[in-house]
Amino acid sequence: MAFNFKKSVTFRLAQAAKAHRARAGTHLARIGLHPGQKLVLKILADNDGQTMSQLAATLAVQPPTVTKMVTRLSAQGFLKRAASEADGRLARVFLTEEGRALVATIDTSWKRLEREALVGLDEKDRKKLRKLLRQIEKNLGSRTVDEVDTEDGEPGA
Repeated sequence: MAFNFKKSVTFRLAQAAKAHRARAGTHLARIGLHPGQKLVLKILADNDGQTMSQLAATLAVQPPTVTKMVTRLSAQGFLKRAASEADGRLARVFLTEEGRALVATIDTSWKRLEREALVGLDEKDRKKLRKLLRQIEKNLGSRTVDEVDTEDGEPGA
């Protein structure tokens, strides 16, 4: 029997992620940001003065990607780079006052997106959904395809 992907949980998850990304992009565009930039600002709001390597590791992206985002956000006046006092070879990234103000706007936008996404779900459903999504994230992030195939009784690749 053919696999019915339209009834697949992971297909629905991918479609929801795609819709979320699109709606988030709309919200971000209203405040002059591109996808991914909000996370840089939020990370620095929690732990200002990170190096480019630290940002890349936290975001799980390649260093050139972070460099591009930081360059754009710096040009917009939201970030500034400064040489590390401990090691002048390292550049640290800091929020400007404009960047700090933008973080509050990002928070408002994120809350709006959260409300839009979860219409019709009560608190019990939301809690269960968070738990299920954490489990899926754990399943997909911590095991290889071969490990899962072996557990399912299928030969590994």
